[in-house]
Amino acid sequence: MSDNPYSTAVLAWYESNARDLPWRRPEASAWSILVSEIMLQQTPVVRVLPAWEAWMERWPTPAHLAKVPSGEAVRMWNRLGYPRRALRLHACAVAITEEHGGEVPDDHATLLSLPGIGAYTAAAVASFAYGQRHAILDTNVRRVLARTETGIEYPPKTQTKAETALAETLLPPTPSVAARWGVAVMELGALVCTARSPRCADCPLAGQCAWKLAGKPAYDGPPRRGQTYAGTDRQVRGKLLAVLRASHEPVLKDALDAVWDDGVQRERALDALVSDGLVDPLDDGRYALPG
Repeated sequence: MSDNPYSTAVLAWYESNARDLPWRRPEASAWSILVSEIMLQQTPVVRVLPAWEAWMERWPTPAHLAKVPSGEAVRMWNRLGYPRRALRLHACAVAITEEHGGEVPDDHATLLSLPGIGAYTAAAVASFAYGQRHAILDTNVRRVLARTETGIEYPPKTQTKAETALAETLLPPTPSVAARWGVAVMELGALVCTARSPRCADCPLAGQCAWKLAGKPAYDGPPRRGQTYAGTDRQVRGKLLAVLRASHEPVLKDALDAVWDDGVQRERALDALVSDGLVDPLDDGRYALPG
């Protein structure tokens, strides 16, 4: 197996254009990389960076996080969004501490067995922390491959087997190079081959990109709807959690009722938080973060 036709150009571009992010530095621990990968899901780097730094200062190892109640992870998550990720990270820390001697596993299958760790995160940690050879498919990578190889502007909404197979055929044979290719093509999608305003003039693959060579045909697949936030249950959930994060004591129901006028929506959001394990209803009628 030889290197893929894009790797030399993309790796050279990455060498000159990669952002200096702390979880990419040689001294970054596997735990710090795992934390970054969970935080970066559906959240931009600019918001993740200060949260990651604060998290790693407080909990530099899985054992440090495993010692505290899961509610402290939810509190520290602050406004990163999708707070169930905080619970997953806490559950991971407990499993790593209790079952793996406090060290993030280097085996891909074992990583997959950790709470809340899916195919992408397991591949990313195995690659970026341990220099292994795995296909890494996040939104940015999928978009680059869709345009370069398939000639379409956007990948399918749901990841397909064909995308996985393509990503695997493009993996350079040397594990360390494959790991660097994974982060390089991801960076290319984040900085150049962006969703809304691709900078094709700056792309190292412009001369090989099937989509550009075809005249950049407009996307004609199912409608791509952006996520809304204002007025949604997500917004209400966030407001309810903000009250609980701000208090180190359980809060009365009145304090939660004050954050949103629509009682039906507010109760639905609160019930969902309880169901997700993000809020504990206490016997005395008050509410608290879990643990």
